[in-house]
Amino acid sequence: MNNQVYINALACISPQDTLNAEQFLQSSEFVSGSPMRSIEPTYKEHIDRRYLRRMGRMVRMGVAAATKALADADIKNPDAILVGTGMGCLEDTEKFLRAIYESDENIASPNQFIQSTHNNVAAQIALMLGCYNYNFTYVHRGFSFESAMLDAILHVQEAGENKTDILVGACDELTDMYLEVTSKLNIWKSKVPRHSLKYNMGIKSEQGEGAAFFAVSNQRSQNTIASLDALRMVYKPQSSARLTDEIDHFLARQSLTLDDIDLVLLGYDGGGQKGDVYDEVVNSVFDGKNQAVYKHLCGEYKTAGAFATWLSCEMIRQQHVPEFVKWNAFEIDTIRRVLIFNNYNSANFVLSLLSHV
Repeated sequence: MNNQVYINALACISPQDTLNAEQFLQSSEFVSGSPMRSIEPTYKEHIDRRYLRRMGRMVRMGVAAATKALADADIKNPDAILVGTGMGCLEDTEKFLRAIYESDENIASPNQFIQSTHNNVAAQIALMLGCYNYNFTYVHRGFSFESAMLDAILHVQEAGENKTDILVGACDELTDMYLEVTSKLNIWKSKVPRHSLKYNMGIKSEQGEGAAFFAVSNQRSQNTIASLDALRMVYKPQSSARLTDEIDHFLARQSLTLDDIDLVLLGYDGGGQKGDVYDEVVNSVFDGKNQAVYKHLCGEYKTAGAFATWLSCEMIRQQHVPEFVKWNAFEIDTIRRVLIFNNYNSANFVLSLLSHV
């Protein structure tokens, strides 16, 4: 039985020019600032205008990224559509709640409610494709994207030798109201452009957003980019020792050691304090390894792990690590395996292993 998960195509909309992936990774510049809003494409190039005018901003980002990934993989109708989102369609939710308030809690337009639901992105993709297959949206905070990817892994395992094509991705958006509320909590960096990778501990990264989608399958194609070998989620480990054990067991189950990992992609958000579990593990377990970071590129949000997966796949595909993601100084000729070690809010920890095929 073939349980391998192959990533055959991908697309990402983010605060960087990531739709032009090769150009972005080969450049020496990146966008910084706060908040980090996505660079949006010309949507009519990706979405039929008949659908476009009814879509909110996050739906447009998600559908455009999904459409590009499917087109690049030459998939007309996926066997499953799996989406992760931490906050859902915030803009449409705000519109719906505002309409209820302004109408003195009378009945609002049902369209506003439908467009505000968390599964709106997955539903719009299915409607556009005429896809009646398995369709599911995960809202699991910092595990939202990874839960969707885990579902894709289970689909591959169930399919056995039968070919299965799955669309999996994640999206989240920023709104002015969200920024206003969270800024009052003083957890974000000040609104000053930053070109250094080093974070001020105790202050989180800039607020971010984005959409990243992947066409995955249990069969390789001539355009296969990478394989997802393993995925592990750890919720609120009580100590750095527990998290270290999880990493050791994670690699051991793949018959690997840290010496087999060419690059570790870290999900530093800058919010850790002295003695933080994540920081302790990075400094002890991954000391001396090739380390890279990414949240200075996309900001912090609940599904930033999707951006990390996109970036890892592109670095594997292009066999290139941009200078602006390197956490320590290193040179690398061959990228065979990338280990993503993500952290959201010191509660959701993710280990993800991607390999060159």
